[in-house]
Amino acid sequence: MQVRTSKARIHKTRARKKAVIVEVQNVGVCYRQRTGVLRYQKFWGLEDVSFEIRAGETLGIIGANGAGKSTLLRLLARVTEPDRGRILWRKNMSSSLLALNVGFRPELSGRNNAIISGLLLGLKLKEITRLLDQIRDFSELGDFFDQPAGTYSTGMRARLGFAVAIHADRDLMLIDEVLGVGDESFRLKSQQAMREKIRGDKTVVLVSHSMEAIRELCDRVIWIDKGRSVGSGNADQVIEAYSGAVREAVKQLILEARRNNAAKGGAALK
Repeated sequence: MQVRTSKARIHKTRARKKAVIVEVQNVGVCYRQRTGVLRYQKFWGLEDVSFEIRAGETLGIIGANGAGKSTLLRLLARVTEPDRGRILWRKNMSSSLLALNVGFRPELSGRNNAIISGLLLGLKLKEITRLLDQIRDFSELGDFFDQPAGTYSTGMRARLGFAVAIHADRDLMLIDEVLGVGDESFRLKSQQAMREKIRGDKTVVLVSHSMEAIRELCDRVIWIDKGRSVGSGNADQVIEAYSGAVREAVKQLILEARRNNAAKGGAALK
């Protein structure tokens, strides 16, 4: 079988020889779920996840909704701390998290939100101020750049968030489900910007449900299922295993639905 390999992934295979900059060791994150009045139970959003990130590589993370992918990105962004295990970092390493639910203040303009986001990403005020025109142009918000973010659609917020993150130029870029947002032209534009970062040896961790984007942009993939890392390795191999599991799960759901319908039909005849 011929394996499809993109130019970006051919370039990035060199990253396998580079130094480890992040090491995730048996990490777990625990939440409390309310089960009644003053009654709670523990729920592990992540449990026993281990992997490494090497300088200059693009690492994809895949899995079903609720598998723990976004929780893992928040750990890598240092937004939250693990309840179990540990994460080892290269000294003085910076990271930026780009997510659809980025915390923009709705009463502030896109310009002011871009400034705040840049500061939170570790940029100095002079640096983010100098980048504002480029961020405005890349986001394609036009006059809306100076309007309150509360008037933005989800796609507009994603555009602004991506524009800030792509210009922040942190050591580790964390992307959560943004490449499929917006119209076709912006999706292609954002993917092109990602490719340029990849060719420039930027270290990227990408979470996406788009297997096409993961296959093209990533040379290594981790599959998260129910809070655990169940697969890791070559992008094509891990995606094939994950897709096969999804197909089997859908098949079982269809069979179960048919059995239930047949049982209901039999009961009605009686």
